[in-house]
Amino acid sequence: MNETQAATGEPPETGCCEIRLKGHLDARWAAWFDGLALTNESDGTTLIRGRVVDQAALHGLLQKVRDVGLPLLSFRQLDQPAAHPTERQ
Repeated sequence: MNETQAATGEPPETGCCEIRLKGHLDARWAAWFDGLALTNESDGTTLIRGRVVDQAALHGLLQKVRDVGLPLLSFRQLDQPAAHPTERQ
């Protein structure tokens, strides 16, 4: 456990992530992604942002991304907790 984890009390595997998909997802998909923020960008991509509690949750999230059928463009781990931007369509 590092100093930041000790100070926040978070388990070492928690973190925020951002996934970018090619194409737009309708707002109704938000519930299926367990409360993660979905944002449709003007460049034709969808950002999925939020906290992923552990590796098992990350694998489950990636399986859902696969099941949606939109191409995965990027995955990135964020240093700070993800803000929940207003959903755009």
